[in-house]
Amino acid sequence: MEQRSDGFVGVFDSGLGGTSVLRSLVDELPHEDFHYFGDSANAPYGEKTEEQVLALSRTIVERFLDGGAKAIVIACNTATSVAAAALRASHPDVPIVGIEPALKPAARALPHGRILVMATEVTLRLEKYHELARAWGGECEVISVPCPGLAARIERGDLDAPDLAEMIDGLVGRYAGTVDAVVLGCTHYPFVRPLISRVLGEGVRFFDGGAGTARQLRSRLAQEGLLAERNRAGRVEFASSLSTPEELALYERFFSLPL
Repeated sequence: MEQRSDGFVGVFDSGLGGTSVLRSLVDELPHEDFHYFGDSANAPYGEKTEEQVLALSRTIVERFLDGGAKAIVIACNTATSVAAAALRASHPDVPIVGIEPALKPAARALPHGRILVMATEVTLRLEKYHELARAWGGECEVISVPCPGLAARIERGDLDAPDLAEMIDGLVGRYAGTVDAVVLGCTHYPFVRPLISRVLGEGVRFFDGGAGTARQLRSRLAQEGLLAERNRAGRVEFASSLSTPEELALYERFFSLPL
């Protein structure tokens, strides 16, 4: 299938978390049209089997391509880890950009630091993450913390509720005052950065992969001659497998939240 520069970029995640990446994409490429799909009916991917994540990701990508997508962004660390290589093999002519835990920039910024990586159990289990940790851990102390249930809780909204703060304290509270940086290895987690900071203490630096993913998308589109040539601002459309007005309104609200 031939891609056209006037096509849209398909962006997907297991739910609303990828809207944090979408913000970076729009900032980097303001003239592109983006179609965002959140698979909230099947969220969270981090608690599914690898086979399930791959099958769900394939279905979404095929739908995007059938609809005229010129490129795909996998705005989900788990889906990137599980499905990116297979999707690229199936569609070698389509730019497919994923996201991974931002351990590389964290290690470069703090080469001797103590770095906490918060991610889903699936992301931390796969060899892709272990290769990343070996390549960029260097002289850092990398502490990998699986966060079961956190993405699903963020998916519900209501970020000010006490139970969410309590959940985060239970996951990372034991590291308060002892780490230099946190890598947010799930696209849902930037939305609770203030809560994590409150638990871990002042001075902790945060890293996520959104900006790097956006730069990579720009590079790939330029390389393939697919950058939008229009003068108008790009459009953003939201869709969900949990297609209710309330869910779509939640996506738009999260997309507009300050990060």
